[in-house]
Amino acid sequence: MTISEVQLITGMVLVTFLMRYPLLAVSGRVQLPPRLLQALNYVPPAVLTAIVVPIVLVENDQLWLGWGNPRLVGAIAAVAVGLWRQQLGLTIVVGMGVFLLWQALG
Repeated sequence: MTISEVQLITGMVLVTFLMRYPLLAVSGRVQLPPRLLQALNYVPPAVLTAIVVPIVLVENDQLWLGWGNPRLVGAIAAVAVGLWRQQLGLTIVVGMGVFLLWQALG
């Protein structure tokens, strides 16, 4: 590892630490309003949706809706199994299995 790589990694560590530590340091002393805490419960699903939807629906900068899209078919299967059984492991296995099978058939 060169000296510039070490400096880069050190800089990234410092920036990350300095951005997060102040909030962690005061987190025990600050009481957030209940409405804000309730709103923060929606952040993880919103972020996950923002990551997953483009991966599932976009191919070569084009919207790909239809049964020829193996990622869409796998995602539909995963959502169906997830709502039906509410078991994360089974949802992942079924979603990936349907995706790979659909991709192999197409």
